[in-house]
Amino acid sequence: MLNVRSIWNGAISFGLVSIPIKLVNATESHSISFRQIHVEDGGRIRYRKVCELEEKEVSGAEIGKAYEDADGSMIPITDEDLSHLPLPTARTIEIVAFVPADRIDPLQMDAAYYLAAGGAPAAKPYTLLREALKRSNKVAVAKFALRGKERLGMLRVVGDAIAMHGLLWPDEVRAPEGVAPDTNVTVNDKELDLADALMDTLGEIDIEELHDEYREALEEVVAAKAAGEAPPQSPEPARGGKVLDLMAALEKSVKAAKESRGEEASEEDGSQEDAEVTHLPARKRTAKKTAAKKSTGKKTAAKKTTASSSAKKTASKSSQSTKKTAAKKSTAKKTTAKQQSAKKPASRKRSA
Repeated sequence: MLNVRSIWNGAISFGLVSIPIKLVNATESHSISFRQIHVEDGGRIRYRKVCELEEKEVSGAEIGKAYEDADGSMIPITDEDLSHLPLPTARTIEIVAFVPADRIDPLQMDAAYYLAAGGAPAAKPYTLLREALKRSNKVAVAKFALRGKERLGMLRVVGDAIAMHGLLWPDEVRAPEGVAPDTNVTVNDKELDLADALMDTLGEIDIEELHDEYREALEEVVAAKAAGEAPPQSPEPARGGKVLDLMAALEKSVKAAKESRGEEASEEDGSQEDAEVTHLPARKRTAKKTAAKKSTGKKTAAKKTTASSSAKKTASKSSQSTKKTAAKKSTAKKTTAKQQSAKKPASRKRSA
């Protein structure tokens, strides 16, 4: 059992089963608080509760509650009036439903409490409810009254205990209207791939390793001042590298995350250095790319035309050369035939 004071005593109503419990705060604040002082002499500045009619300070025992009406008049409300409220949840956490945990919007979650069993008789039904919640993989939705108003709660198992999260009523959660960007933005697959790579590089972390560095630094300042020493100087914030666009920013982030984990970054990661993140207009970049494509297309067409022309010239020369060679061979054959024809008659005359 925690060595903390219970803030509410009552019972969990689970159908016809009643479980006596004590409500205990599940969280605590470790933030450093300051007092207000008079700068000139260091005197404490205090807020005193003064009656406006008598213009004198009053003690806590003399202070009560009242509701201010629309005309400014005060309607006193006593603790006895509140004790007679027709609420079944005045001293009971009334379970109204069991639902999957993902049905509860995290935006509704408020303060957290532990529900401690109220004595030995509560041990058996308390354990029964805890094990039933475990086996069902569900959470219990309940209504209860605390500090003068009825509230909504969610009961779930934490270790061997039952915890309760106060929930805001659904109509107390604002709709996210006007929050998202009102301009049409397109994210391409390459940017999503880089974002996924950055998420994978950062990976997971044990949340127990995280701590409040601001509070630790503030404690150092307070300790130094108390010892009459100069407060420690804060290191200069790291300067962000300049990048040309979102893609380069993602690449640089992936590179930095890998280096922080001792991994080797590829040459493609973080190729841009020392520039501010500037989102270039999409139309201009498209125009440049289109112009570049047209220019490339023209150059390619020109190369094709030149190659075709050269091929035609080469073919023409080859054809002419072939024709000349054929002509020479034909002339040579005719000459040889004439010579042979001239020799044969001479031979016949000699034999005669």
